[in-house]
Amino acid sequence: MNRSRFGDLEVLCQTPTGKARETPLLFIHGAYTGAWCWNEAFMPWFAEQGYICYALSLSGHGQSRGRAYLDSFSISDYVDDVTEVVSKLSAPPVLIGHSMGGMVVQKFLERQSAPGVVLMSSVPPQGLLGSAFGLAFSRPHLLGDLNRIMGGGRPQMETLRDAMFHETMELERLQRYYHLCQPESHRAIWDMSLFDLPSLSRTHRPPMLVLGAEHDVLIPPDQVQMTALRYEVEATILPELGHGMMLETDWRIAADPILSWLESEGL
Repeated sequence: MNRSRFGDLEVLCQTPTGKARETPLLFIHGAYTGAWCWNEAFMPWFAEQGYICYALSLSGHGQSRGRAYLDSFSISDYVDDVTEVVSKLSAPPVLIGHSMGGMVVQKFLERQSAPGVVLMSSVPPQGLLGSAFGLAFSRPHLLGDLNRIMGGGRPQMETLRDAMFHETMELERLQRYYHLCQPESHRAIWDMSLFDLPSLSRTHRPPMLVLGAEHDVLIPPDQVQMTALRYEVEATILPELGHGMMLETDWRIAADPILSWLESEGL
């Protein structure tokens, strides 16, 4: 793994040992995390399959610019980050966005297209309010804990496990993820809830794969189905996974369909 700077942005890179495929992959993380979440399993594995892999930490995240003024960043600022990285790559990448990163990808498509797009448990084009209301009724304690995290508080172990994973993750690994988590921009959360939702009439429509997780409590399968319906594609709901599908022990349940789809699209 190489850690490089694209201007003031942290970008992780994994390259294949043999001949690389023509189209690189650019991974975009969700709220409360950073580029690191892709480097646990996805980036090394996709590099083994021949892809040059990049993952950026959005502004205010990881080792990218602006940690001190995280709350000032909007979804549009995050789209600027993606645009900046894309412009510096040797070829247009497939964009793979998880959760909030999926919303960033959708907003990117208002500006320009991409060879392909993968939305993983993405915030739907209708925004976060639907899933927030559902969570308020089904798991009110979890919603309250997440709101506290957004205010800069540290997550409780049980909250992190309940929100992110289906498996009963071992404590050591859960603690490591806990310490890598961080607050999220209030402005970005409001943008995803109400103020800066995608305009589908202006959105480019490249080949798209929409994935959800059977046991996702944050973006449940019905929300994923709504995303797929709006973009006129079929949703794939993955069994035995929670929201943080790329970090679960069974992450291949998510990675394998992405690889099959990429190859079916000639990417």
